[in-house]
Amino acid sequence: MTVIPSGRTAPPPPGAARPARPFVGELRLGAFASHRRTVVPLGPLTLLAGASGSGKSSALGGYEALARLAAGDPLEDVFPDPAAWVPERAEADAQGRRGFRLGCTVEGPVGPVGLELAVQAEPALRIVGERLTGCGETLLATALRNPRRSHVEAAWHTAGAVPVTRAPFPDDRLGTALLPLRVAGTTDGQLRVLAAAEQVVVGLRSGFVCDPEPRRMRAAVPAGEGQLTSCCGNLADVLYRTRGQCAQRHARLVAGLDSGCAGRVTGLTAERLADGTVRALAGRGPGRSTPVGRLGDGELRYLALALVLLTGPQVRVADPVAEVPSAMQALTVLADGLDRALDRRQTAELLALAASVCAEGHLRLLGTVGESAAAAARGTAGATVVDLTP
Repeated sequence: MTVIPSGRTAPPPPGAARPARPFVGELRLGAFASHRRTVVPLGPLTLLAGASGSGKSSALGGYEALARLAAGDPLEDVFPDPAAWVPERAEADAQGRRGFRLGCTVEGPVGPVGLELAVQAEPALRIVGERLTGCGETLLATALRNPRRSHVEAAWHTAGAVPVTRAPFPDDRLGTALLPLRVAGTTDGQLRVLAAAEQVVVGLRSGFVCDPEPRRMRAAVPAGEGQLTSCCGNLADVLYRTRGQCAQRHARLVAGLDSGCAGRVTGLTAERLADGTVRALAGRGPGRSTPVGRLGDGELRYLALALVLLTGPQVRVADPVAEVPSAMQALTVLADGLDRALDRRQTAELLALAASVCAEGHLRLLGTVGESAAAAARGTAGATVVDLTP
């Protein structure tokens, strides 16, 4: 299936300035779960829509898998049930092998860089092929030459006295993420390889899976855990850590919470209790506050998503902004069921907030939504809706 998005943004004209922060501009699912030749262009705010079974969640899962591999996670951790990602009607070859393919294009300072990955799921999980391309060149290629060995043969561009360097790579790791450990960077060709690999790794590693679970957000939590968890169970701790970093951002969060909650919200604070735990409080007027644990499920999900959107990369790190390299001050939020438990008003407010934040450039969002949220998003400036069809 080839996807044509609603409201696709035109590619930049030749000679246009290249983005300073790497980001994934296209996701490709050549043969992955229910997808066949699916191409999903990704803008700053991209929402996947479609009927149940159209592959919205699996497309998001493909992005997450690439992000985890770029972060160095082993293949077996990323795909604990590899057969689940093999297309249902895919037949095994004469050796009983079946697998899946996926890839992406990462835009950034060195221009578009493509990554393609072929994974064997059966009879044994392993990477059987990887290709990194940029500037019209193949910068890295790997292939499984001997099934009895636990490595692939890798070749990368050198452009020196020896045009190509060859070496074995493990078959359970993304080769692109290993290149900085293998490439010396002594020739122009090697430097191009390293720059392309870094762009892909940084762009993919900015992905952050965010699926707030209200049941985990109601109790006070230990202080000092650092980055926000995917379920947002330690939201109070992150709010406590970031509460004084930016007054303007905090004011926007309070205003957003006021719009998305029943009853008036005049403030949002976090306090440390006598036992060392932290809880969050929503101000309800002079001298009045409510523990956020008493909010409804939709209100808590709305609060968590708004906090992530407005806090951006700092939900993942405890370092002051000045100490984090500029290229790493980016976040791509992956939200499956972005509108889950939200009413129509909350959905509209959250989409407007997401569009506003994503337009600022340091944060991107890829989410899945239901039909009513997709309809609302089509009327939201800056949002791209991609309709997936089974």
